[in-house]
Amino acid sequence: MDYFAYTLGCLHCEGVDLAHVAQAVGTPTYVYSHATLKLHAERITEAFAELKPLICFAVKCSPNIHVLRTLADCGLGMDVVSGGELARALAAGVHPSKIVFAGVGKTDEEIRSALAVPHPDGTTAPIALFNVESQPELQALQSHAANLGVQARCALRVNPGVKAGGHEYIVTATSQSKFGVGLEHARALLARFGNNPHAPIVGLHMHLGSSILTPQPYAEALRRVLALIDHAAESGLTIQSLDLGGGFGADYQTGDAPAAVEYARVIVPMLRDRVARGLKIILEPGRTIAANAGVLLTRVLYVKQGHAEGEDKKFIICDAGMQTLLRPSLYGAFHFIWPTSVVPGQEPTRRDENLNLPGLELADVVGPVCESGDFLAKGRALPPVARGDLLAVFTAGAYGISMASRYNSHPLPAEVLVHGNDFQLIRRRETIAELLEHELNANPSHEGTGKGGDM
Repeated sequence: MDYFAYTLGCLHCEGVDLAHVAQAVGTPTYVYSHATLKLHAERITEAFAELKPLICFAVKCSPNIHVLRTLADCGLGMDVVSGGELARALAAGVHPSKIVFAGVGKTDEEIRSALAVPHPDGTTAPIALFNVESQPELQALQSHAANLGVQARCALRVNPGVKAGGHEYIVTATSQSKFGVGLEHARALLARFGNNPHAPIVGLHMHLGSSILTPQPYAEALRRVLALIDHAAESGLTIQSLDLGGGFGADYQTGDAPAAVEYARVIVPMLRDRVARGLKIILEPGRTIAANAGVLLTRVLYVKQGHAEGEDKKFIICDAGMQTLLRPSLYGAFHFIWPTSVVPGQEPTRRDENLNLPGLELADVVGPVCESGDFLAKGRALPPVARGDLLAVFTAGAYGISMASRYNSHPLPAEVLVHGNDFQLIRRRETIAELLEHELNANPSHEGTGKGGDM
């Protein structure tokens, strides 16, 4: 699953004791395993090798340039959803021909920048593919491409009407979602805009949601989307590419998610003949690669004994909270949490919400933010901990740092990448001075000149 394991009671990432990382760079800190990133990228590449897909890592889930560079070295392209993510992918050395741009709210500036990306040979050209999600966006893309005198390739994102995903906020392929268009609307858009000279619709794109723990929703969605491809062909429009999106699950608890090969076992046979006839397949995995490749290190600030309905209640108050890892507060998401140093008999045999080990105590693991919804875990059975102890929040490599905020003016955490017996600081901890810099150094030429009236 990953390269995080206890040795003689101490948690290691590959060959590095995580207590040494915390001592060197402080907490809270995200720690990523190079070997785990590489392992998971290789597994999904091997599972779908027969289809020869373009595999584009979802930058939104773990956007550090060094993480992206690690995955680019494994041959992956990038799936971006903003101009900032496009800049990150390019900074990581990803060739524009391996970048797809999704997202429901692309700005005019973002579209123009993705239409004129600097290439290594000194020229500019569009990225590989725009995944467009509405008629107005499609028309904007076609207008910008015409003005720049380039041809953009685009795929229409369709909603196959299949509900899948671990939480209502991450279900994305139904009629109630803001993403994409329904199948009937897609037919009309293909007929009207498919052969536009400036941005022809050369592909279809679907994304069912996230944390999908069975391949069956993909099979149902594929049947519907392949029927749309056949309908387009009957109308004289050849769909050249099919982007299956991502959504494959990760092991937040041991054994949660199928292996990549289990998804492939269902998907590959449905596409084998079409790929042989020239259909290009794109995949956009994110958490299935990155989630188990990262942990969040947090220091216990205080252990507080409270009272709830006449019963003792313990709070473990840490320097990481919803400002560092939002998923528990936002989604009610589970993350396995355990001290990085434990006594014999308390090394976890698996990552599970209900471990049966001696000496555990129920506690809420909470952060420093002034919100009652600020927690990392509630009612969790943990070994006894004390002020100054170090905790690891597991499976934090996806949507951890990317969703971190400066709420309550907490500076953003550090990030570390472990490679074998060494580790590298890949994002230094933000300082309070940097936190204030944008306000203290605001450009005075932008000050307002309007005069207010009497109150």
